[in-house]
Amino acid sequence: MTLLFKPSLRKALAAPGVVELMPGDVAVGDAGDQLKTLLGSCVSVILTDPRRTMAAMCHIVHVGVPNAANKSNTAYGQVAMHDMFAHLRAKGVNPNMCEAYVFGGGNMFPQFFSARNVGTSNADWVMGYLQEQGIQVIDQSLGGTGYRKVSWTVGPARPAVETVFPEQGTVNDR
Repeated sequence: MTLLFKPSLRKALAAPGVVELMPGDVAVGDAGDQLKTLLGSCVSVILTDPRRTMAAMCHIVHVGVPNAANKSNTAYGQVAMHDMFAHLRAKGVNPNMCEAYVFGGGNMFPQFFSARNVGTSNADWVMGYLQEQGIQVIDQSLGGTGYRKVSWTVGPARPAVETVFPEQGTVNDR
């Protein structure tokens, strides 16, 4: 059964066992549960135990440490990661023994920002944080100019990532 920890009081409209994360959401799922999100410049991290029997997923909007007014806002990377760690520990999983999938960090306005952009900053922060924690990243799809649709059924298969390039109207499945 999926446990969903949302920053707001809105209800999930997905089917049972399916969680569609919105910006700032954090979810924990067991084997067979499906976790989904749509990303632009935001970054999603999936942490899973090596046997793939459970996982936590977040949708990070802002990187780093929030100000005092946002200290519990899971849209911030540090808060989201700490929240995921706490929920995994509560289920008996050591987050530092997990493996990670990382997606997103796109440059959504390449006509205005060519090198450094919000997506690059988000991706760099997440990858640095995971490295500091000693968490192995086993798959990633970061950067570029497309939106990513991420869907994963907790279990042995890898997450499905569909990249949509708005300027071309094309889709690239992985």
